[in-house]
Amino acid sequence: MRQFIHMEASTVQEASKNAAKGNVMVIAGGTDLLGTLKDEILPTYPSVIIDLKTIKDLDQIQEEDGQIVIGALAKLADVADSQVVRTHAQALAEACGRVASPTIRHMATLGGNICQMHRCWYFRTPDDRFHCGRKGGKTCPAYDGDNRYHSIFGHQHGCVAASSHDTAPALIALGATIVTSSRTVPAEEFFAANGFRSCILEDGEIVTHVQVPKSKKSVFEKFALRKSIDFPIVNCAAAYGADGAVRVAMGGVYPAPLRIEAAETAVAGGITESTAKKAGDDAVADCTPLAGNAYKVEIARTMVKRTLLRLGDGR
Repeated sequence: MRQFIHMEASTVQEASKNAAKGNVMVIAGGTDLLGTLKDEILPTYPSVIIDLKTIKDLDQIQEEDGQIVIGALAKLADVADSQVVRTHAQALAEACGRVASPTIRHMATLGGNICQMHRCWYFRTPDDRFHCGRKGGKTCPAYDGDNRYHSIFGHQHGCVAASSHDTAPALIALGATIVTSSRTVPAEEFFAANGFRSCILEDGEIVTHVQVPKSKKSVFEKFALRKSIDFPIVNCAAAYGADGAVRVAMGGVYPAPLRIEAAETAVAGGITESTAKKAGDDAVADCTPLAGNAYKVEIARTMVKRTLLRLGDGR
């Protein structure tokens, strides 16, 4: 790993101001960033790393005005174990509990999970050997390469990497909002292929909190090759909104997690075996899989059906 200046921030304003200077990155748990730096996957290397862990009270989990407010530095293990989250945002607790391994969950933060870069192996190849469009190149190697784990819903800004955030579908299904140092953004609009980033954050912008409305019931399901450590092939979350309507979101199928409105419409009259099956069918009706990942269509169909049936029967 190359040398860099390590700066400890005492406030969000201080961190944001210094992060905006360019050639600077921020670190929280470090479970994603440190690997990125060691492998030198990006075309440029930061000269300064700003540590956010020294900012007080950004790891709190509190109830405020009928919603759950979670600091960006809250550890995934703490969110998974939080009684208020388990009671009123079960999908998020389950999602946090399925990220990687117990050791990583005790280090990784909620803010870091939603901001982590895509896991595409071309993007992640050490020493930037595949200089893809996300890093300033002109092509996406995955289009004609090994794309078995990539998008089945086409590209986003030329990229077909699949979203790998376990918490993202849960936040979207729950109707959460992301609070940054400069704005508040619905979770549904937060995720996007944005240069090397997988979210809409700009230079100097830092996630501070996640606001999660309480839900009477929400669930999360994940399909991965291994039950621990692995990133999702497909994940799915469903939740009842305040109006009683069902919200459904999927990850691992597109460069951003997707809200699946066709599935929501299918169960608008209630969740039954037949409506859940229709929801699964409708969810993948517009899929355009790549040469190596057509198998993911059936997994996505099944995950939507399974998640909705679980939501409906109260398990």
